[in-house]
Order: sequence, then structure tokens, then C-alpha cells
Amino acid sequence: MRDAEGFDAFYAAGNKRVLHQMYAMTGNLSDAQELTQEAYARAWQRWSTVSTYDDPEAWVLTVAWRLAASRWRKAKNGVTAMLRHGPPEHTPEPSVDNVALVAALRQIPDAQRRAIVLHHLSGLSVAEVAHEVGAPEGTVKARLSRGRAALAALLADSTLAEVSPHA
Repeated sequence: MRDAEGFDAFYAAGNKRVLHQMYAMTGNLSDAQELTQEAYARAWQRWSTVSTYDDPEAWVLTVAWRLAASRWRKAKNGVTAMLRHGPPEHTPEPSVDNVALVAALRQIPDAQRRAIVLHHLSGLSVAEVAHEVGAPEGTVKARLSRGRAALAALLADSTLAEVSPHA
């Protein structure tokens, strides 16, 4: 418990200074908060070592600065790649069928939806779905059967609603 109390005191004494420095560096409070939180989380993971340093706050600041530099490097590399390859190609809008299917999937129970997606959209076998969801194969088969029946009813209703102007 002593380690936790020591870390809590360390955090309380320096977190505002680290946050202010990260805010000055990034110009974005949300980013500064994330960087500060991540740096202190890493300090806690290594607290038995970090606590022995002459200036543990300097270690936290170094970690936060490196995290910020890494973010900038990734952003810069992303911009460079986009300039080199051009903007992504235009992605066509989803078809009416896809929109209807997603809307119908949202209306069925989670367990049935997961079984349907894993089996029919991801191409897993019933045994693989059972392993993935941690359920017996018979349960997965029942979920698939009930899910397909529910989807059929929902998709039939949405098709009728689109065809009939009075629905």
C-alpha cells in the first residue's frame, strides 16, 4: 500500500505542471490531458524503478514529450503518404440493401447479431463461431436460426414499407 500512497503523492504534487507543459507544447488541452495521463500510467507501471530516480517528474515529462513527438511523427507520415499517393479514391455510398441489412441487424438481440455477422459476413463455420463466442454449437445454431428468421421478417417489412406509399 505504501507504493500506492507514494505514487498518489507524487501525482498530486506534479500532474498540473506536466499538464501545463504538455498544453503549451501541443496547444490542445485534450491532447495534453491524454499525454499526461499516459505518461503517469507508464510511471505507475514502473513505479518501483521510477520512484528511485532523483527526479521522477523529469522521467514523466520525458515520456510525455516522447509520446507527443510520436503522435506528430505519425501525423506527419500520414500527410506525407497522402501527398505521395493522393487522396483516397471516392468510396461509393452504401447500397439501399446494405443500409436495410445494418438497420435490421441493429434490431435483433446481440447474441443473434454476433452469430449472424461472424457466420454469414465473416465466413466462420458454426464451430468457429461457437469457439469465438464461448457457446455450444447447438446454441450458435439456434441463434443463427432465430436471427435469420428475425432478419427475414424485418427485411420483408422494410421492403413493403419502401414499395407501399401508404406504409
